[in-house]
Amino acid sequence: MPNLAGKTLFITGASRGIGLAIALRAARDGANIAVAAKSNEPDPRLPGTIHTAVEQINAAGGRGLACLCDVRFEDQIHEAVQRTVETFGGIDILVNNASALFLAATLDTPAKRFDLVHAVNVRGTFLTSQACLPHLKRAVNPHILNLSPPLNIEARWFAPHLAYSLSKFGMSFCVLGMAEEFRSHGIAVNALWPRTTIATAAVRNLLGGDDSMRRCRNPEIVADAAHTILARSSRECTGQFFLDEDVLRDSGISDLSSYAVDPTAELLPDFFV
Repeated sequence: MPNLAGKTLFITGASRGIGLAIALRAARDGANIAVAAKSNEPDPRLPGTIHTAVEQINAAGGRGLACLCDVRFEDQIHEAVQRTVETFGGIDILVNNASALFLAATLDTPAKRFDLVHAVNVRGTFLTSQACLPHLKRAVNPHILNLSPPLNIEARWFAPHLAYSLSKFGMSFCVLGMAEEFRSHGIAVNALWPRTTIATAAVRNLLGGDDSMRRCRNPEIVADAAHTILARSSRECTGQFFLDEDVLRDSGISDLSSYAVDPTAELLPDFFV
């Protein structure tokens, strides 16, 4: 099977959770991974930093690079991209994973929270893609993968938390536009989203705590699905909106029970699906 050996991945928000899981899956192939995140110092509420992520990547067989990068700031994005290119010689894959979560109704959404989710989710995705694209144009089999939902434009996904939904669908519209814009360059641009909630710090801290966690799947299901997509031909796989379990089933993995935190618990569906 194709793998990511020798490829260089630039992954935003890779100090923990889904981003780290994607990094570690690529590391097992022998990939280079730039961990572009803002977690420089330990936080008791959030496990992992860019430095602990690099340690895990190196231990898994890859080469990690800690890049302190808050995607709200264009200069930090460009500095991280430049360090990655100087260290590894280029960028083959961009994973736009960094995301801000804020679930509130319109009247309960302060301007600063509206600005935060848009600055991280859609603006950060756009600017990071923009910074990586010149290097992706020179790569063999280049990919951009956004962790964003399928374009299910239904009122039920917007009414409860309009600001957040706008920002996540904004990431998906980046896929729609960039896939066509860069098709002739052979750069694949796709989206990946989990069908169920994933066991991350956001679920524990913001979406129901331990009870919700046991009804999640582990981040490795998204990582395995991402690996499958990123190993495909970029000229034959672009402009798609994938769900993790569909990708794995299409690749021949029918039993997904090993990904469940608690195989006896009923799984929680994620937003937007």
